[in-house]
Amino acid sequence: GGSVKAGKMPEGEKTRQCKQEEQQQQKEEEREGLIEFYSSYQELFQFFCSNTTIHGAIRLVCSKKNKMKTAFWSVLFFLTFGLMYWQFGILYREYFSYPVNLNLNLNSDRLTFPAVTLCTLNPYRYSAIRKKLDELDQITHQTLLDLYDYNMSLARSDWSTLSTQKRSSRSLLHHVQRHPLRRQKRDNLVNLPENSPSVDKNDWKIGFVLCSENNKDCFHQAYSSGVDAVREWYSFHYINILAQMPDAKALDESDFENFIYACRFNEATCDKANYTHFHHPLYGNCYTFNDNSSSLWTSSLPGINNGLSLVVRTEQNDFIPLLSTVTGARVMVHDQNEPAFMDDGGFNVRPGIETSISMRKEMTVRLGGSYSDCTEDGSDVPVQNLYSSRYTEQVCIRSCFQLNMVERCGCAYYFYPLPTRAEYCDYTKHVAWGYCYYKLLAEFKADVLGCFHKCRKPCKMTEYQLSAGYSRWPSAVSEDWVFYMLSQQNKYNITSKRNGVAKVNIFFEEWNYKTNGESPAFTVVTLLSQLGNQWSLWFGSSVLSVMELAELILDFIAITFILALRWFRSRQQLSPPGPPPNSHDNSAFQDEAPGRSPPHRFTVEAVVTMLPSYNSLEPRGLSRDGDVGHE
Repeated sequence: GGSVKAGKMPEGEKTRQCKQEEQQQQKEEEREGLIEFYSSYQELFQFFCSNTTIHGAIRLVCSKKNKMKTAFWSVLFFLTFGLMYWQFGILYREYFSYPVNLNLNLNSDRLTFPAVTLCTLNPYRYSAIRKKLDELDQITHQTLLDLYDYNMSLARSDWSTLSTQKRSSRSLLHHVQRHPLRRQKRDNLVNLPENSPSVDKNDWKIGFVLCSENNKDCFHQAYSSGVDAVREWYSFHYINILAQMPDAKALDESDFENFIYACRFNEATCDKANYTHFHHPLYGNCYTFNDNSSSLWTSSLPGINNGLSLVVRTEQNDFIPLLSTVTGARVMVHDQNEPAFMDDGGFNVRPGIETSISMRKEMTVRLGGSYSDCTEDGSDVPVQNLYSSRYTEQVCIRSCFQLNMVERCGCAYYFYPLPTRAEYCDYTKHVAWGYCYYKLLAEFKADVLGCFHKCRKPCKMTEYQLSAGYSRWPSAVSEDWVFYMLSQQNKYNITSKRNGVAKVNIFFEEWNYKTNGESPAFTVVTLLSQLGNQWSLWFGSSVLSVMELAELILDFIAITFILALRWFRSRQQLSPPGPPPNSHDNSAFQDEAPGRSPPHRFTVEAVVTMLPSYNSLEPRGLSRDGDVGHE
């Protein structure tokens, strides 16, 4: 009996022990873990507003007993948030537009003298094609006589013998008759008869007819000026004659000494090593000075005495007057390794005039990539460079047209370089190339071919800003001895001396040259600075405040995930129940001490020790069994 009393625990002792266990378990539950989440959105929002460093957030919590203040601060807070992100959108849009700053620098250094190309302005009458040109002149004479009653004097005295010369069906006359020069009434006079008294000669347009190969489609290439029409028509047939000569561009019939009377650079005389020669179909013999990259001229000082000085002959003699209607010379200043496009950048030099051309060098450096569509070397441009020079926009545009010409018309235009495995257009081989060319030229000018879109500007380019001054040369008091010296040294025997010679001076105006560069106007650092300024303006916060906001978003996502997981588990618990999950455990517990522990005693112990686990019950039950055994 005494041992039974010793095994029983007093009721007050059990209550005290249960309270201690409950307090210990509560302390363990209140102990802060490594990762802790809030139990609801309200708790999360209240903690954030009470502890954040963002201005105005605390007002959403401290004034919750006053609904009017809460609503006011809520509207003000989210309105400020919206205005701030509206400013953020403006900043991001400006950043992704990739603006640039223009940087202007003035540099002082010895300047490399540019290349200078000078042309005679008169196509040369090659001896190899002289007979065909004489025949073309005769046909033109007869055409002008029929259209305008104009009797043109020809250079050859025996041109009349050509009219009796037998010609084959493929002769020049046959092709000229296929592309005749005609007059056409203007659009508002089409319905009037040709002999109407109200129709004057000035009411006609002149041009030539171009037809397709099967003559099913023709159009009239008309011009408002008869001079332009005759010159274009003559040029069209002249190009065909040149194209029939495979080595026409390689013919060297230039006479440098007969065109350039004097050449000096930096007070030193020029020689043949300082120039290269080429022939232009319309501008005649051309000479490019300072094009040799191995020994380029440099200017250490500005001024007219430190540049290039030329005395050129401007008289027309045995040239082609139907192609060139001006007298003088044509000059162009360009960079080395760039072709001389005389149509684009050249200008004429007047006879009897001294032309002084001052230059200012200007370099432009653009940002590529996302800032502009410029190209570094043209390798990323989908157009093959047909010129033996570096990439320029004009080189690309002309190459694009020539490639389209070969693809569409089956031959190449004579003015541009010849692509691989192609030949120049000649109406003895390509009957309708003129029709195809003028059709293609109209599409090219309207950018239907896309050449102006494909060809981009280079990221680095050098330009020369030119300004010219003119004066009479030689003067009235000095022309006698000047012309006498030219006649003695250069065999200058021109009757019209004043119109047969000109002088050209090309020099740097100043020692400085300008460089236009670009730099990013809105970098990542600038963007972050502007965003920080906006954040501080609207909320008076810092980078750590942004991290607090990021933490709020992450906590919101985590709570949402936890609540969704709890909802999913609760849905599983509402499914049809199976066997009691604890039936096996209770039976196992009862089997440990069969017949010794009465059912009501286990129930009491389970009620008393509801908070601890089954592991805490087993030792206690075993101790009681031991006491009973001891009894």
